[in-house]
Amino acid sequence: MATFKTIKKHNKHLNNPFPTTPKSLPIIQGALSINPHSLPSHHVYSIGTDFRASWSSRNGGSFSICHISHPKRSIWSTIPGKAFISAAIVETEVEESRGSFAISDCKVNLVCKHQTIEEIKVINLDSNGNFFEGNDHDFPSWFPGIDLKSPVLVISGRVFSMNKKKNQIKKSAKYWVLFYQKNNHQTGFQVKVDKPKHEFNHLKSKGVDKKSSGIRRRRFGLSWLPSRPRGFVGAAVVSDDEREEKWLAKSAEFNRICITYSSDENERFYGFGEQFSHMDFKGKRVPIFVQEQGIGRGDQPISFAINLVSYRAAGDWSTTYAPSPFYMTSKMRSLYLEGYDYTIFDLTMQDRVQIQVHGNSVAGAILYGNSPTELIETFTESIGRPSQLPHWIISGAVVGMQGGTETVRNTWDILKTYDVPISSFWLQDWVGQRETIVGSQLWWNWEVDTTRYKGWQKLVKDLNNQHIKVMSYCNPCLAPSDEKPNRRRNMFEEAKKLDILVKDKNGEPYMVPNTAFDVGMLDLTHPETAPWFKNILQDMVDDGVRGWMADFGEGLPVDATLYSGEDPLAAHNRYPELWAQINREFVDEWKSSCSGKQKEDSEEALVFFMRAGFRDSPKWAMLFWEGDQMVSWQANDGIKSAVVGLLSSGISGYALNHSDIGGYCAMNLPLIKYHRSEELLFRWMEFSAFTTVFRTHEGNKPSCNSQFYSNHKTLSHFARLAKVYKAWKFYRIQLVKEASEKGLPVCRHLFLHYPEDEYVQTLTYQQFLVGTEILVAPVLDKGKREAKVYFPLEEKESCCWLHIWTGKLYTNLGTEAKVDAPLGYPAVFVKSGSLIAHTFLQNLRDLDIL
Repeated sequence: MATFKTIKKHNKHLNNPFPTTPKSLPIIQGALSINPHSLPSHHVYSIGTDFRASWSSRNGGSFSICHISHPKRSIWSTIPGKAFISAAIVETEVEESRGSFAISDCKVNLVCKHQTIEEIKVINLDSNGNFFEGNDHDFPSWFPGIDLKSPVLVISGRVFSMNKKKNQIKKSAKYWVLFYQKNNHQTGFQVKVDKPKHEFNHLKSKGVDKKSSGIRRRRFGLSWLPSRPRGFVGAAVVSDDEREEKWLAKSAEFNRICITYSSDENERFYGFGEQFSHMDFKGKRVPIFVQEQGIGRGDQPISFAINLVSYRAAGDWSTTYAPSPFYMTSKMRSLYLEGYDYTIFDLTMQDRVQIQVHGNSVAGAILYGNSPTELIETFTESIGRPSQLPHWIISGAVVGMQGGTETVRNTWDILKTYDVPISSFWLQDWVGQRETIVGSQLWWNWEVDTTRYKGWQKLVKDLNNQHIKVMSYCNPCLAPSDEKPNRRRNMFEEAKKLDILVKDKNGEPYMVPNTAFDVGMLDLTHPETAPWFKNILQDMVDDGVRGWMADFGEGLPVDATLYSGEDPLAAHNRYPELWAQINREFVDEWKSSCSGKQKEDSEEALVFFMRAGFRDSPKWAMLFWEGDQMVSWQANDGIKSAVVGLLSSGISGYALNHSDIGGYCAMNLPLIKYHRSEELLFRWMEFSAFTTVFRTHEGNKPSCNSQFYSNHKTLSHFARLAKVYKAWKFYRIQLVKEASEKGLPVCRHLFLHYPEDEYVQTLTYQQFLVGTEILVAPVLDKGKREAKVYFPLEEKESCCWLHIWTGKLYTNLGTEAKVDAPLGYPAVFVKSGSLIAHTFLQNLRDLDIL
């Protein structure tokens, strides 16, 4: 019986404008049973040298894990008397349309929600992951590979399903849970559940309450459900439904593993990668799956219109390019998962968390830390941290524009008259443009269009002589370019001949729909793909290009065939990491190949930025941007969402991030129009002047949008904010270094430094910190000319915040104040008396801003 199918929705012309939320397995709640004869009533077990697990049989049995430095503070605990491991076999349906995916559980074939604990023991291993005491034949084959010598805690037993009416176990399966020390601040865990088997045994009535869940503790005594006949008698009759499910015992494996554990009612959950609609996820079901963020994401009326003409293209509050199976809480609890399986974190119940993993095993880690910054350091120590950015890209504005050689030169001349500090020109149309039914689009054939950019190498050289770099654009997809008039290479045909494109079920190149044309995707698991694409990057860099946008990475079809043979549903989440890795390897290899001054000169260093990512992407990607927000003031997909995405991603390890100034998606439909206003552009500049990179974008419809070059007013405002950005370059360099060393983001939610301030925990897009010394409260609403600013409680009562424009001191911490914020004067504060504040303010004066 098939447990997975895909439905293509690419070509539907009219769709449901209000699509339902994909169905998923409801939260599984089962009972825990123990054997009082084989398990102690209370015991403390060692997990390595720094962690302890406390077992108690009270109230049905529970575990709690702590760090030895804080033995009374639990960092992970189960719910007394409740199953913490469960498993299911569920049929999955995936609806796909142009990078948008809806994953639904369409049929539940088996749920084993109840759990027994048969044994708890500590095992010592050698450095190869082998047992000191010899082989344990009851252990699963996946266990070897944990490379450590410290003790491993092993919990084993069974999960099972019940026939409530007959008080009968229908099916059961052996499980194993391992806890082991990864390092001084992390407890690793692994969960494996064996194949289900038929039982057809009746429970003895002694000690068992038949009400409700089918297995409950009596007031005096515990039920015990061992894997052997003890405690059971054979059933005399096999029912029809049991015959119909015999296939389960023969061949099927579980494809859902659930881990359930406790949470406090008032506990807030932060992280989960780059999320755009929320900071706190308590009460929500958070899917972890890379995909298009969507256009509108619930903001109306655009979501209605987009969903109508393109299936689920609006996305919803949870859709994102760069999720991560990681969180931290207001109670300083934190956890992340390893692997790439589709996962849902169910936080809908106040007293528990349930992680539902689409797979037959789970691995991850529980983190210990006394502050949010400690937890981020611990997390990024495992997943990796970004390298330091070359100083040139954080020195001035990155001017994103299009139009060809003469247009660039003319714009450069204009910007010089306004004395705009420029770090680079980012020219995404370097490959040329073509007209399609949706407007002007790029040729996805990664070579310079010498007609549009005549004298390309001279343009690059002339700009470089003025310490201005040129950046370009590429992605891991190739469009057939037979009709391109001036091409020198047909990269799609090259890749097809080399057999390095993702294939469909028939073994042919998988042509993936993308707006008005179909493209082939590079199979990044093929060993020949990386060398071939690196040669493309080498040609680009040989022309003098020093940076590029490495776009896309989120659209791998889940029914594709890959060279590696791996499950495409899991490979889907890994694809953006592989894409980042190829680009990063090229950057490192290029640097290694340089010699002399070029190798040492940071002004010649390469950099790339990307939008798609997963848990380990910060290790490979040098810089992120937030993708394609609407040119609007709205919360789910406008300027507000850009702030939320910046802060949530920073908590999740994406330390270096920024957004398109002014947003990207404009709409010019008959009744629905979204055009970038001048005011929105100005406010977005003000917010972006305090992010890692200050980069403009013309958007998908440049003629509909106000641009930095539109008139004297926009050019003046752009010049002013580019200088504000330049004024704190000295601090930005420090923060980028700190990001590479500790994983801490440049832009920070106040929770990272004021976790005890409960009001701070409620903030979303209202304000943020730059490092620890600058506080920004951006104006994000049309027509507003003031900001409401909250000044967080400090341990040092002497701290106060200085308004950079007026010099006014705000000393009443833990209170709000209304602050004037006319256009060009965002509400920005520095810590009074600090060296950072003094230098920043002096630089503003030197640039004639103050």
